[in-house]
Amino acid sequence: MSLRTINVQGVGLEVRHIPALASQKAPLVFLHEGLGSVAMWRDWPDQVCAASGRAGWVYSRRGYGQSDSVPDVRGEPGEQLGQRCGRLLPDYMHQEAWVMLPALLEELHIDQPVLLGHSDGASIALLYASRYPVTACIVMAPHVMVEAISLQAIAQARVAFEQGDLRQRLARYHADVDCAFWQWNEVWLSEGFRHFDIRPDCRRITAPVLAIQGLDDPYGTMAQIDQMALSDNLIQRQALAACGHSPHREQTERTNDLLVQFLADMT
Repeated sequence: MSLRTINVQGVGLEVRHIPALASQKAPLVFLHEGLGSVAMWRDWPDQVCAASGRAGWVYSRRGYGQSDSVPDVRGEPGEQLGQRCGRLLPDYMHQEAWVMLPALLEELHIDQPVLLGHSDGASIALLYASRYPVTACIVMAPHVMVEAISLQAIAQARVAFEQGDLRQRLARYHADVDCAFWQWNEVWLSEGFRHFDIRPDCRRITAPVLAIQGLDDPYGTMAQIDQMALSDNLIQRQALAACGHSPHREQTERTNDLLVQFLADMT
C-alpha cells in the first residue's frame, strides 16, 4: 500500500495504491461520496481488492481529504492562477467524470478500469462509463436524478454541520473541512442543481453494471437504480433491506459478496 500526491491538470490529488500480486485483471478505481476521501474508505478497499484478486486505486477529489483545496469555495465561480475557484457549478460531476478522472487514469496508466463508486462517486462512475471504455461499473447509492428526499437529507446535513458535531467529525478526514462540506452542500441545494439528471447518459453505457441501493437510504429511493435504462443483460440491481446510504459500511459482508460474485468472471 502506498499513499502519495500526484499532479493532475495542475491540481495535487491524494492517491493510494493497493497492489495485487501478479494480477492481470483490470484494477478497481474507488470513487468516494460527496463528503468522502481516501481515509474515509478506511480498510474497505483493501478488503475488496483482496477478495477479488485485483489491484486498487483510491483518490480524494479536489477539496477533499489531503488533496488541494478550492480557494473561496463559497464565492462566485471563476479562475485563480489558471485553476477553478469559487463554488461548484451544477455540472461538477460531469466535469469530474469527463475531465479530471480521464486525466487521472492517464497519469496512472490505467486503461478500462473497474469503477467502484459510492453516492456522488457512483454518479461520476456512470458518467465516465457513458463516454469511456470500462471493464465494469459498480455503483452504490448512485444519484441519477434529484429527489426531494435527497434535498431534505442534505439540508439536514447543513444543520448538523453548523449546529451539531458533523464539522468536528469530518475534520478528522479533510485538511480543509469547510471546503469539503460547502462545495458539496451548496451546489446540491442550489436552484440550478434541481435539473441534474443523468438518465439519458446512462443509456449510452455498454459495460456491465452492478447497482446496489439500500431500502432505508435517506438520500435516495429505489428509483435511482430502477430508472437507469439499461438492458437486463447489462445491469444487475440489488436492493438491500435494513440498509441506508452506505452499503459497504452497513452491510459489509453482503456487499462484498455481491461485488466478488459480479466480478468473478471478468478480466
